[in-house]
Amino acid sequence: MNDVSDWWRTSIIDMAPGVIKVRGHHIQDLIGNVSFPQMIWLMLRGELPSQAQSRLLEAALAAAVDHGPQAPSIAAARMAVTCGLGLNGALASTVNMLDDVHGGAGEQAVELYHMIEAAGGPEKAGAVVERWRSERSRFVPGFGHRFHKPEDPRAPRLLTLVDEAAEEGTVSGRYATIGRAVQRVLNAAKGTPVPMNIDGATAVIYAELGFDPPLAHGLFCLSRSVGVLAHAWEQAQQGGRNKGPTPPRYRWTYDGPGPIG
Repeated sequence: MNDVSDWWRTSIIDMAPGVIKVRGHHIQDLIGNVSFPQMIWLMLRGELPSQAQSRLLEAALAAAVDHGPQAPSIAAARMAVTCGLGLNGALASTVNMLDDVHGGAGEQAVELYHMIEAAGGPEKAGAVVERWRSERSRFVPGFGHRFHKPEDPRAPRLLTLVDEAAEEGTVSGRYATIGRAVQRVLNAAKGTPVPMNIDGATAVIYAELGFDPPLAHGLFCLSRSVGVLAHAWEQAQQGGRNKGPTPPRYRWTYDGPGPIG
């Protein structure tokens, strides 16, 4: 091993003075000719997607950019700015929060869909959901929403786009069928609608497009970073210093010894 040139190995990018090649493509041939979603696909998968694949990926990315300041990721970005952080600091603070609980449901949903497919398909959704709940968590990733009831408005639109892509032969539609099967299982068990949420719907798209579960998590981070950037910039324009999660007049509940008053 050459302890300089072989220290890192990559098939993603090659460079020489005056030359940059990404996955074998000269960068000047990509600039102005491929969209950002196509570039993401090329970087992650090593090949350029079709226009139809790119549109479906773009729809998933666009759908998850923001969910308002009540979302921990957005709130953290705005608070970070009021504490003096720049935009890069706000982005970094937020991405670090997008872990298993807030941000990881898409990855988990893709994993659940893969488990159902491996078990035999949509007909096995009930059994796999039960296994998930007994082995992993009582929460079924990608379904239910604490705010959007009875339906997350983003999910039906994304599933419609998957259906259209399946009719065109861009994707199989298999994971959309699996996602809907999980929906029926949960609805029947609870007796009321348990809506597929944004994580469940984007997971359908990522599974249909062949992205591995961890990449669904990474793609969500990319998507939500757009909303984070917008909110951080807006907060920077509005000003404010050291704004916490609630206005100062609202106090926390103290349950320790010797309360004041």
